Amino acid sequence: MDAPYGFGFVGLVVLGFWVTGLVMAVTASLTAALPALVSGTLLAGCLALSLHATLRGKFLVWRDVLDELDLRGDEQLLDLGCGRGAVLLAAARHLPQGRAVGVDLWRGRDQSGNTPAATLRNARAEGVADRVHVQGGDLRRLPYAEASFDLVVSSLTVHTIFGADARAQAIAEAYRVLRPGGRLLIADLARTPREYAAVLARLNAQDIRVRDLGWRAWWGSPWVPTRLLTARKPATP
Repeated sequence: MDAPYGFGFVGLVVLGFWVTGLVMAVTASLTAALPALVSGTLLAGCLALSLHATLRGKFLVWRDVLDELDLRGDEQLLDLGCGRGAVLLAAARHLPQGRAVGVDLWRGRDQSGNTPAATLRNARAEGVADRVHVQGGDLRRLPYAEASFDLVVSSLTVHTIFGADARAQAIAEAYRVLRPGGRLLIADLARTPREYAAVLARLNAQDIRVRDLGWRAWWGSPWVPTRLLTARKPATP
């Protein structure tokens, strides 16, 4: 879902709104229309934040998040809704002896050129193709055995699943495929990470935390923040 190497439909919409706001601000400045100037400037500013988060901010945020994990380098990692590979390939760079697996429905409406082949091309360009694997699959019914991965990550994907029960099923699936002692990291919008935290609490997950990822990950404004959920599966049943 998360669009790293292709701007996609959502990006084009954001760009259109940003340009509209900029035009409003410039037009208002020429006509001395203060209300239009203020509203146009605010609109342009908020949408500029969206562009920053899409094109640069998320890369910086996930770089820091992955660095904090202090990985050994031989872990098995699963990226839910990997899209064209923003988080998947960043994680693969931390896994020289490990494997980074991406699962997605590969819907073109989520981003332009959203195909497994595009992700693998990006992996080759980044020099990590030897440790990257992609597969089609529904997050509510993951095609993996229980306890298959040391880490499960996701960026701005689970909230696109319609219905709280369906999202809860996706979170439960992510937890199922974690190995004992494995870690779960899900970045998503606004209140949804707290919704996921409640699901994980019912599954007896440990060290459940939700934190804001800061202005670099604001989706349009401080009122639509991106938050990171982290949790751990108990090392013993």
